Amino acid sequence: ASRIVEWQDRSYTLGVFVQANFGKRRNFTIRGRHVGPELAEPAIREGTPRAEKGSIIAAVATDAPFLPHQMKRLARRVPLGIALTGGYGYHSSGDIFLAFSTANPEAALAASGRVARAEFIPDVDIDPFFDAVVQGVEEAILNALVANEDMTGRDGNFVPALPKAWLKDNFG
Repeated sequence: ASRIVEWQDRSYTLGVFVQANFGKRRNFTIRGRHVGPELAEPAIREGTPRAEKGSIIAAVATDAPFLPHQMKRLARRVPLGIALTGGYGYHSSGDIFLAFSTANPEAALAASGRVARAEFIPDVDIDPFFDAVVQGVEEAILNALVANEDMTGRDGNFVPALPKAWLKDNFG
């Protein structure tokens, strides 16, 4: 999922990619509506007990110029988007979030013996990018769920896909 963020008459793209294998169905939320209890059937079947229950990996990419501490701040907004979908970060969840910028490529190639320069957006102007991260994470997770199909795994473990007809009826 991606967002365009306007700043100082320039447009920047912020994209989010997620590997979403996390959460409990009972907590699932779509656009602020707690829908998990409505999705009880078909039931998830777990034939193999597992110590770990899931994980999420998210990568945030942008062409906006930010400094390393600002990129960390963007990555720290990922859990807010996860929470919007009902992910609470339970004990056994393995979560990895990273953020990077493609801006300022010449800074890494600066000649020896010279001061290198890099542009960056001031900290006081970062809020619209925080919004883009949170919204992008939520959308990326929902996109992954919509694209999924029923899955049967080892020992008869079964996870049903998000029902497309139910989604259309409830969210158009």
